[in-house]
Amino acid sequence: MSTLIDNIGELVTNDEGEGLLGVRKNAAVAVEGDRIAWVGPSAQAPAADRRIDAQGRAVLPGFVDSHAHLVFAGDRAAEFGARMAGEPYTGGGIRTTVAATRAATDDDLLGNAGRLVAEARRQGTTTIEIKSGYGLSVAEEARSLRIARQLSDETTFLGAHVVPAGSDPDEYVDLVRGAMLDACAPYAKWVDVFCERGAFDEEQTRAILTAGRQKGLGLRVHANQLAEGPGVRLAVELGAASADHCTHLSSADVDALAGSPTVATLLPGAEFSTRSPYPDARRLIDAGVTVALATDCNPGSSYTSSMPFCIALAVRDMRMTPAEAVHAATAGGARALRRDDLGRLRPGARADLTVLDAPSHLHLAYRPGVPLISTVLHNGVPQ
Repeated sequence: MSTLIDNIGELVTNDEGEGLLGVRKNAAVAVEGDRIAWVGPSAQAPAADRRIDAQGRAVLPGFVDSHAHLVFAGDRAAEFGARMAGEPYTGGGIRTTVAATRAATDDDLLGNAGRLVAEARRQGTTTIEIKSGYGLSVAEEARSLRIARQLSDETTFLGAHVVPAGSDPDEYVDLVRGAMLDACAPYAKWVDVFCERGAFDEEQTRAILTAGRQKGLGLRVHANQLAEGPGVRLAVELGAASADHCTHLSSADVDALAGSPTVATLLPGAEFSTRSPYPDARRLIDAGVTVALATDCNPGSSYTSSMPFCIALAVRDMRMTPAEAVHAATAGGARALRRDDLGRLRPGARADLTVLDAPSHLHLAYRPGVPLISTVLHNGVPQ
């Protein structure tokens, strides 16, 4: 079935058009099947089987959330309350979620992850990456990825989230890059490591990422969230698609990112939820680094599935312009997943679009907390 979305007041294409966002006015988009077939002036729109009148609203690519942890059970609301009362965030609460996740059934885990995917979709997210990392055993990590694969093609093996309680770190690294990787690779597209104090050091991270690459997986790195460290520069050295968090960066880190195709994926929901310093997006953008925004949706440090919320935080607290934040949440996320069929509205791209209940992309940051998503098309199908 063909679909025409016309009478668009402002069309964000991230392609040909005005400014960073490739804005077109009084535009239309034609969809054939699951692909964009035509983009142009509304007055010249072709006929289609189905018509959606945007009524002067803004239309933009579906959000691409390139960092999320959705396969888990339970919550950590008590931990959040303790942080708000002044306790520091250390990442240690991950083990609480591991225990709850291991005790949950497959149906429980799939139901909760599916609920979060649907929640994100209602807020304009059409692609979401899903990590494992709350199983931390061969069987549990493979189970998490089998479940994640039912919900997304962008799945990431994160057996190296933390070392399980009572395990020897070096023995656990050997397990992750050996039997655990063997069991998980068939269900994963990516491998990720939490390279941070209290988690995995540079040598351990390198060993796991190298093993994952030998299995044909793309590389991602949790880097420099809690302090400066080797994560960002290691991500660049190994050609990782993204270095995620990037909260504490040296000048050498920024220079390394600026000279590479590695995307700096910023996760402002984590800083909001942990009362930590926000990444300096302005510094990265001015240096020429490609920036993505993602939710980091997880039960401990960023329990939000809302990309509009992250856009508002990025504008308010990370010195991004509204256009830069929207670009990072769409085209930037696509770059972080090394996808050229997402994050842009041009012929041949996947037909993932969001119609705002607003005349401009500016309203995403201008009206934070207001439900502004009117219609979402995923693979050309209204949701």
